[in-house]
Amino acid sequence: MEKTFKILSIDGGGIKGLYSATILECFEKKFKCRISDHFDLLCGTSTGGLIALSLSLGIPASEISKMYEEDGILIFPKMGKLIGYVKQALLKGKYSSAPLKKSLVKIFGDKKIKDSNNLLCIPSFCLTKGEPWVFKFDHTILERDSEAFYVDVALATSAAPTYFPIHEIDNYSRKQFVDGGIWANNPTLVGLIEALTYFVGVGKDYNEIEILSISSLTKTNGQPIGTRKEKSFWHWKNDLFETFISGQSFFTNYFMEKFSSNFTVPINYVRVPSVKIDSKQEQLIQMDKASKDSIDQIISMGIDQAMLYSKMPQIEAFFKTTKSYNTK
Repeated sequence: MEKTFKILSIDGGGIKGLYSATILECFEKKFKCRISDHFDLLCGTSTGGLIALSLSLGIPASEISKMYEEDGILIFPKMGKLIGYVKQALLKGKYSSAPLKKSLVKIFGDKKIKDSNNLLCIPSFCLTKGEPWVFKFDHTILERDSEAFYVDVALATSAAPTYFPIHEIDNYSRKQFVDGGIWANNPTLVGLIEALTYFVGVGKDYNEIEILSISSLTKTNGQPIGTRKEKSFWHWKNDLFETFISGQSFFTNYFMEKFSSNFTVPINYVRVPSVKIDSKQEQLIQMDKASKDSIDQIISMGIDQAMLYSKMPQIEAFFKTTKSYNTK
């Protein structure tokens, strides 16, 4: 008998997470459902981690979108370019994490990972150990993360270097964490490895995998011929972080497209990509630009992409069956 393990993966990307949240909001309206009821495992990095964590508590995607719309400008306050670059390059980072934490407390309160309705994989990077770290819903006897607060996990996965401070967690022996986007901005492979290790395959409960991957908005990051070759941090500016997280997301998608048909375990992989962003729109679509025009542009793009993809049978198929792994 076939039994399918279903994974939802959500990319990182700062305020551009509103694009992903808008797509999921449209899917919930279209298919008259709650996203978390249809996926066994939720994966999310950085802003995608915030979305995944919210969904795992049964919070409607519309409320997540509303948080971005209302609190985005508080989390990413407008500042002059010169001030922003100086803070990133020479001082303690571009933004305080206090407004973000305040927003997270409003959403999560004192919830802990053990309260999740879904399995979770939330990538971060542990500076203390110098290696990748994945916060998980504890389905093994280790119970490493069951007592972790949602707020701490959200801050750990979204502590983008030079944008937000390093996040230190007291009940992890004061280990320090930064944004999971530095190694897994598209966390699809993290979810796939988790599934194959514990849930799917010979001698396990499931024998096939379905993955729905939701992109953030992605700029081309292409540079014209003749671009300056010697670049300091000052010259790279925001492009430095965006370039490597975009590259990682691209590689993961490429890997899944090329190899998903060659696994011994059947894998149905579907990616909702970024829309094409032209050069004029790029000025509005930045990971930390939360002006009204930027917010409106991101929402518009998310709605358009959701309308297109929600008509596809392979998307509808994800919402015809519910999750079968119960955490309670």
